[in-house]
Order: sequence, then C-alpha cells, then structure tokens
Amino acid sequence: MFNQNSSSECTSAEFEKLAIDRFFSLVGFLPQECKVFREPWGNSTILCLDFEDCPTWIEVVKEKTPLLIDAIWELGLTESSIIFRIGNKLKGWRRISQR
Repeated sequence: MFNQNSSSECTSAEFEKLAIDRFFSLVGFLPQECKVFREPWGNSTILCLDFEDCPTWIEVVKEKTPLLIDAIWELGLTESSIIFRIGNKLKGWRRISQR
C-alpha cells in the first residue's frame, strides 16, 4: 500500500485514508459518494458504509457483500462486521466470519 518514498512517520489517520482509498479501488462497484469509515463498537471495530448521499445504491452494494468481505480481509479493515446505513438509519448488518 505504501511506496518506498512514503514517510516512515505516517499517522494512523493517513494510513486509514490510504486503506479506504485502496478499498474503493478493490471494490470498483462502490459509488464514490458512499462514505466509508471504521467505527469502534464495544471491543471491536466495524466498517461502516453510509449511503446517505447515494441511497439508491445500497441494495446493489449489499448484494455484493461477499466481494466487500474479500476486500476487507485483504486490507485487514475489520474482523468483526460491516454496517450498511443511510445517515443514522441502520439498513443492514453483516458479521464477518473468521477465515
């Protein structure tokens, strides 16, 4: 993910942005308007996909959850769950099983 010219003092926020950008490139079907971020839930971290700016895409993307999980595993974004939401409304949840 990092090239040889990357700073060795990369912050966790910068790493997070790089990981999310890489996630978008791995799952090319995800609309750019979708907000993707990690969020702590109890003792875990979940991956949130917020379709507030593109609500018509949520069902299309949910159907491709196995591809999302493959990308999540490749990048190590979470070992817990994916949350699908539109703003503050929870629209779906998928637990990620251990490989």
